[in-house]
Amino acid sequence: MKRIRVIRGWKDLPPGDRGAALAMGNFDGVHLGHQKVIELAARAAEDLSAPLGVITFDPHPRVYFRPDEPAFRLMKTDQQARALEKLNVDMLYVLPLTAELAGMTDREFATRVLHEGLGARHVAVGFDNSFGKGRTGTPRTMKAYGQEMGFGVSVAEPVGDGGVAKFSSTAVRDALREGRPEVAAEVLGRPFAIEGPVQRGRQLGRKLGFPTANVDLADYVTPRFGVYATRTRLSDGRELAGVANIGVNPTVTGVTKPLLEVWLFDFDEDIYDRVIETDLIAFLRPEEKFSSLEVMTQQVMADAARAREILGA
Repeated sequence: MKRIRVIRGWKDLPPGDRGAALAMGNFDGVHLGHQKVIELAARAAEDLSAPLGVITFDPHPRVYFRPDEPAFRLMKTDQQARALEKLNVDMLYVLPLTAELAGMTDREFATRVLHEGLGARHVAVGFDNSFGKGRTGTPRTMKAYGQEMGFGVSVAEPVGDGGVAKFSSTAVRDALREGRPEVAAEVLGRPFAIEGPVQRGRQLGRKLGFPTANVDLADYVTPRFGVYATRTRLSDGRELAGVANIGVNPTVTGVTKPLLEVWLFDFDEDIYDRVIETDLIAFLRPEEKFSSLEVMTQQVMADAARAREILGA
């Protein structure tokens, strides 16, 4: 598999970083709807013998314009790049959403960023894509700018199935908040995954017989608090079945910040400060406060048995 190049910015790019067929959007989750937009760009890239590129923004426009809203991200940039790499994308353009970019009209964005900056040869967008200050740009205006500036434009229609009206990042977030990771996986085309470095905690789980690797939820959307069957990838590529709690562990005092606490089955190595990525496979039960650590331990062991059965571990 060829390696994707992550290019941050749109100004003064060398010739080798310009002239791609581009898919444009936020692509948070790179779900099946996003993949239809990328397929259109890939088709154009093949026809034009051009590289395939994807445009996204950092920070996400919702974070930039509504910074006080709860965290909602579905993936980090590294995860996004890996997902796009599997789709044979050559270049990921991460455009810094600054006051300059946010203040551009739709025409200025098409002219300065797409045409002059990236040298776009084709731009694929979703049916509901908007761009430019005040979100005045639409697929129709993008087609007009493309005709004027010499790049092709294609528009992806809504994608869904019998269970999901429209494949969207919102549908994924809603499913996760409701404790339905299998529905989120249907929209994403893969399980939702939380990635981050393993933190040093109080090691209470180890003392109780179930050592956990704790990961901060950071900017991720917060799934329903509770216990999940999981699969975790280590930095060396190994994948391990496990059971995880997402929440504040109300039985233990002093925990206020939600964490992913995952017990990796049949594993006993020091992975503190190493980055792991954990897939949420199935929701087992809501988080609850137990009368004692002994009662909590009994329930964790029962959760682990159920998770092993679900995961075939």
